[in-house]
Amino acid sequence: MHIYLVGGAVRDKLLGRPVVDHDHVVVGALPEDLLALGYQPVGKDFPVFLHPGTGEEYALARTERKTGRGYHGFVFQADASVTLEQDLARRDLTINAIAEDAQGVLTDPYHGVSDIEARVLRHVSPAFVEDPVRVLRVARFAARFAPLGFTVADETMALMRQMVDDGEVDHLVPERVWAETRKALGEPQPSAFLRVLRECGALAVLFPEVDALYGVPQRAEFHPEIDSGVHLEMVLDAAARLAPGDDLVGFCAFTHDLGKALTPADELPRHVGHEHRGVAPLRALTLRLKVPTEHAALAELVCREHLNAHRAFDLKPATVLKLLGALDALRRPTRLDTFLAACEADKRGRLGHEHDAYPQAGYLRAAHAAAAAVEASAFVEQGLAGPAIGAAMATARTKAIAAVKTNHPPS
Repeated sequence: MHIYLVGGAVRDKLLGRPVVDHDHVVVGALPEDLLALGYQPVGKDFPVFLHPGTGEEYALARTERKTGRGYHGFVFQADASVTLEQDLARRDLTINAIAEDAQGVLTDPYHGVSDIEARVLRHVSPAFVEDPVRVLRVARFAARFAPLGFTVADETMALMRQMVDDGEVDHLVPERVWAETRKALGEPQPSAFLRVLRECGALAVLFPEVDALYGVPQRAEFHPEIDSGVHLEMVLDAAARLAPGDDLVGFCAFTHDLGKALTPADELPRHVGHEHRGVAPLRALTLRLKVPTEHAALAELVCREHLNAHRAFDLKPATVLKLLGALDALRRPTRLDTFLAACEADKRGRLGHEHDAYPQAGYLRAAHAAAAAVEASAFVEQGLAGPAIGAAMATARTKAIAAVKTNHPPS
């Protein structure tokens, strides 16, 4: 029995990045061998075990064979005869197909080390086309490693286009699409995720509402980048800078402008009412992909209310209180932070405006703090009851926000 460190752990060590997960492959063993050593089985589709001391994953070396469409259309063989090279061959990218033994010696049959040095995302073998999830994974790795200079190999992009053309991507289940998308939105450069999917044609299949933004013009005086799709890419990257690793902020940024694709042609490049037009396609997307409730709810609030955040200083105090109420921010203040991060990303996601200040965020946080300081107990002591308390609190909160506005200039 031989044990090797594999996959992302080896790749990230070679890149000088922190290693988060340690995955291992076991060659020359049977399930009963690991069970006898106290390993705990966890795999349903193939033999994976947890180390009795560290809790890290150890998988028996295996091969896989395509038997049908989609992610589940495979049969696996895992026994003592499967070699390390055979196990590595089934992996997606060469940079993920490197193994390291206990002495630190690398096994690299598919030249992943040289691809790391060349900053290339390249498929291991023609079997890449058998798993449509790999299209999303390549795009996600692009979002992670684009800041390091990684690009997708031409031949890999050609295979991805073939997979789209052959209808393989059509068979991806919503849960897998969402899982990979969610991870991509938490990566350092999510724009690369969109560009890779668009280049291979998968964006139009998986996210038609987003793909429709490309080529839609905006007013140059507000959006020097012109193209709504390019704007979205810039907003996603701004969100990643403002809230690193926060896929909730990322998803709000991802869907905030879907209404621009629905602006009547005779109104372009203006987009009056796009914040309301965007709600229907957003709901369609979240329903189709089974997006978590809070992601869907906050994304809709950002879609509908982001222009109110931008013009916060022009809003009446009562309207600011209404905005805080729509966000449920007085009970759930973290929602305001998410909302403001997405709105600030929208404002900064414009050519030449990447470092603009966003004083609206400070004002709305101060308004929230002032409103939250108004408590019901004071009005109960005055003898008020029932709806009268709520009305009195709304009046007091509006006055408190007005005072904040007086002392909080827009610049």
